[in-house]
Amino acid sequence: MSILLSGRWPQAEQQQCLHWLQTALPGEQWWLAPPTDAAQAAQVEVAIVANPEPGVLQGLQNLRLIQSLWAGVDRLLQDPTVPPEVPLARMVDPAMNEAMVHTALWSVLSLHRGFFDLQAQQQQGLWQAPAQLRADEWRVLVLGLGELGGRVAQALSAQGYRVSAWSRRPAVLNGVQCLHGEAGLNQGLAQAQTVINLLPLTEQTRDFFNAARLASMRPGASLVNLARGAQVVEEDLLAALDSGHLHRAVLDVFRQEPLPAGHAFWQHPRVTVLPHCAAQTDMRSAAAVVRANVLALRAGQPLAHLVQRQQGY
Repeated sequence: MSILLSGRWPQAEQQQCLHWLQTALPGEQWWLAPPTDAAQAAQVEVAIVANPEPGVLQGLQNLRLIQSLWAGVDRLLQDPTVPPEVPLARMVDPAMNEAMVHTALWSVLSLHRGFFDLQAQQQQGLWQAPAQLRADEWRVLVLGLGELGGRVAQALSAQGYRVSAWSRRPAVLNGVQCLHGEAGLNQGLAQAQTVINLLPLTEQTRDFFNAARLASMRPGASLVNLARGAQVVEEDLLAALDSGHLHRAVLDVFRQEPLPAGHAFWQHPRVTVLPHCAAQTDMRSAAAVVRANVLALRAGQPLAHLVQRQQGY
């Protein structure tokens, strides 16, 4: 089978991806750029991509699978040159899922125990212990009940937190209060001391955290955005923090990345900036996920983690 590997990444990262993919799929023919020869292009059946440049997948008339190496596929769905008839699979990497759980646990624990505030006190030379709340006195709302959201919600529940999770449609998750619809969203936002955003980016979730939605959050609550930067109206979030309505924001994603020098988030006393590192694809385990889908394609079996394009995820 002829396979194209394409993405916007440093050469060293590309070579590392290629190494693990070749280890998982020995004997395949690999292309790091689309073949210019028509006969060779016709042999490409699989494209493994990491936010490729627009147009890379055009002209591959026998393409049968587009396998993303990232969990989010919004950029692929926004690219009109991606052939709409070819199945598109997102990455569900066990190691990446675990990393996201770790980041969410760190964020909630740091907010619950006031560790971010204690770090600020250190800069001022203050010795002042905060009140110690139990985990079951801290309400957490997880937005999104996909692969990542479900794992995060259950991991937080296992640590004793009072966890609710919201999705557009009804869901059931052991140990977690599941909410849905607009009424459920309003209920969850009004109660939660920490809100973790793990929603996919769709037309419905773009600018999701605007002034009105931020105002509906519990006074003194904090927002943890581990999903997409375009879901937060940054000016509205800054206003909610400056007014004191929200206590803190932990942000891993931004509308422009890298976050520009001089952006207000860098120096804001109640914003924690992460450089889009909450959970990264681990090629050691992701290669096995890719291998399973390639072998399923070859055997005519169902493909895993296919994207429903009309839903956006």
